[in-house]
Amino acid sequence: MSLYGVLAEYRTGGALLAAARHARAAGFTDLEAFTPYPVEQLADAIGMATDRMPLLALLGGLAGGLGGFLLQWYAAVIDYPINVGGRPTGSWQMFVPVTFSLTILGAALATVVGMLVANRLPRLRHPLFDAADFEQASRHRFFLCVRSGTEDADAARRMLAATHALQVTDVTEVPA
Repeated sequence: MSLYGVLAEYRTGGALLAAARHARAAGFTDLEAFTPYPVEQLADAIGMATDRMPLLALLGGLAGGLGGFLLQWYAAVIDYPINVGGRPTGSWQMFVPVTFSLTILGAALATVVGMLVANRLPRLRHPLFDAADFEQASRHRFFLCVRSGTEDADAARRMLAATHALQVTDVTEVPA
């Protein structure tokens, strides 16, 4: 069993926010916060990375739209050109509905896959589920986890104890 991190429990969102700011000031960067409701400014306090999903959706949409357009163009112009009423075979206007639909589909699929990868899902078992009183995170308690290796776990325990946490516990990761 290896150490996943050190978990501290707090009574209020303000105490959690102060503890997160204190942890970042102490040099801890790998922080996770768990709350029963959103706490304003918590994402900035734990140093949450900027969201890359809009860029991923844009790239997925461009790939879907471009792929759909090129597939239709190839079929209508190169592979099987048909003269319909004297219209040009490469008229882009007839490709718009399918191109638009595949743009939306590509963006949606890229976003869903990106969300699953970013959240490390599907993960059926998380080490924090075995922590004492962690089920209270969905009701009325606030938790801050400092993910760490064994070399800085003592420093994390001391730092979290200094933030007046209700309790500080080690969270171990059971190998699968």
